[in-house]
Amino acid sequence: MRISDNPLRGQQFPAALLLVAAGLGLLLANLPTHDAIAEVLHAHIAIPGTGLDLTVHEWVADGLLAVFFLVVAIELRHELTHGELDSPRKAVQPAIAATGGVIVPIAVYLLIAGSGDGTAVGWPIPTATDIAFALGVLAMFGKGLPTAVRVFLLALAILDDIIGIIFIAVLFAHDVNWLMFGLAVACVAVFAVLSRIVARNGSSGLAVLMGVIGVIAWGFMALSGIHATIAGVMLGLAMSPAPAEKTRHGLEPTVNGVILPVFAFVAAFVVIPQVSPAELSPAFWAILIALPVGKIIGIGLFGWLSMQLRPKGTEPALRLPDILAAGTLGGIGFTVSLLLANLAFADDAGIRDQAILGVLGGSLIALLLSAVIVSARARAYRTLAAATE
Repeated sequence: MRISDNPLRGQQFPAALLLVAAGLGLLLANLPTHDAIAEVLHAHIAIPGTGLDLTVHEWVADGLLAVFFLVVAIELRHELTHGELDSPRKAVQPAIAATGGVIVPIAVYLLIAGSGDGTAVGWPIPTATDIAFALGVLAMFGKGLPTAVRVFLLALAILDDIIGIIFIAVLFAHDVNWLMFGLAVACVAVFAVLSRIVARNGSSGLAVLMGVIGVIAWGFMALSGIHATIAGVMLGLAMSPAPAEKTRHGLEPTVNGVILPVFAFVAAFVVIPQVSPAELSPAFWAILIALPVGKIIGIGLFGWLSMQLRPKGTEPALRLPDILAAGTLGGIGFTVSLLLANLAFADDAGIRDQAILGVLGGSLIALLLSAVIVSARARAYRTLAAATE
C-alpha cells in the first residue's frame, strides 16, 4: 500500500473509527463485560523512582493523548505561520465566528446548569470542536462545496483548539509544583535546540535523543500539577518546522488509528444511568443542547457579524448558509470535549459519566444535523455548477 493510499491519513475512515470505538466503549460498559474491563482501566501502573503512578485510564488520557496534542500543536504552528491563519485578513472571519462558537455554548450551558449543585464548573465542555471528526463528516457529505468552506472550518476548529488548550492549561491546573514545571520547560527548550540541529544535520541519533527528552518533559509536566497533555502542545510548538512535519507525518496513522480510538473507547466507557430523564443531571442536558444548538447559533451569528465588517463592495469570504453548515459541524465536540468532561468533573464520577453521555449525545446530534445541512448545501452547489456548464 502506498502512503497516499493509507486510509488512516484520510478524513473519513478515522472519523468512522472514532465513532465505532466510542460506541463499542459505551456498549461494553453496559453489558456483563463492564466489571472486567473496569478493573483493567482502574489498575495502577507506576514507574518506580519517578513519582508517576497512574491508572490505565489516566495513562491513556494523560500519556497517549499527549501525542495527539503534539500533532495538533504542529498543525497549529503550521497554520499560524504558513497556513490558513497566517495573516489577519485570513483569520478575522473564522476568529470572530470561533469567538461566538465559544461564548454562546458557554451561555447556553450556564443557563441550564449554572445554578445546579456542582455542575457550573462544566462550562468549558461544549466549547470544543473535533477537527478530525468535523472534517471527516465534511468529506463524506460535502462533495461540491467550495474549498472556502473547508478552509473556514479548519481555521475555526484550530482556533477552538487553541482555546481548549488554554482552558486545560489554566483551569485544570492544581497545586502546581513550579520546580517540576520549570524542569519541563527546560526540557522543551533543549528539545527545541536539538530539533534545529536535526533540521540542519539530519542526525538520527539526535532524533532519538529528542524523543527521550520529550518523554522526560512529559514526565515533569505530569508531576507539576498542570495537565500532562500540555507538554505535547509545548513540544509541538517548539519543534523546528522540517522535523516537525516529518514527525507529524510519521505519527498521523498511529494517532488516527490507535491513540484516538483507544481514548474514545476509554472515555465512552460509562454506564448509562437507569433513571428517568427528569432525574438526569443538568450538566447532561446543558452539554446535549449547548454543543449542537449553541455552536450553530454562536458560529452563525458571529460569522454573520464578521461579514458586516468587511470592506464595502467586497464579496464575503463565506456566505451565511455555508457558515451555518460549518456551525453544525462545529458542534461535534468529541475528543477535546470528552477530555474536558473528565477534567471538569474529576471529583464526581456520577456527574462526569452523565457529562460524557451529554458529549456523545450532543456530538451525535450535531453529526446528524451537519450531515443533512452539509449535504443540502453541497447539492445546491452541484446543481448550480451543472446549470452553468
